[in-house]
Amino acid sequence: MMACDAFERIAATLDVPMVIVTTRAGHEMDGCLVGFATQCSIDPSRYLLCLSTNNRTYELAQRASTLVVHMLHDDQHDRALARLFGEHTARDVEKLAHCKWEPGPDRVPVLGSCDWFGGPILGRTDLGDHVGFTIDIQCGRAARTDEPYLTFGDVSDLTAGNPA
Repeated sequence: MMACDAFERIAATLDVPMVIVTTRAGHEMDGCLVGFATQCSIDPSRYLLCLSTNNRTYELAQRASTLVVHMLHDDQHDRALARLFGEHTARDVEKLAHCKWEPGPDRVPVLGSCDWFGGPILGRTDLGDHVGFTIDIQCGRAARTDEPYLTFGDVSDLTAGNPA
């Protein structure tokens, strides 16, 4: 068995949390559904978000200074947010016009009822068809941590707004 085939088979079984990332560059704002993300440092607290280079949010994040990460829960409201931010692109739909949000750090949109954390972008790393954005966690809200999070398996029926 080839190593690549083994990786593909293993990766297909992973059920990772899905998050929505929002950002702002000047007057432009956007967000997208992300499945490649992880904590990458304990002290100081750092988080790595991998954004597809096909994505409008990636384009804004290249010029932005701050990212906000929204944790999605396994309920009807957050599934609707996952569908909005996962199946649509800002090139076609103004996603933030279809949900409740308020300005957060650096006026980056913070989605209504979601737990979230965010902070300044410390670095960008080319990872192939994705770019990794490392953020320094400086603020957030954690009101629903006792509820199950939405995972890749929960949204596998979505049709991506951008090509993979």
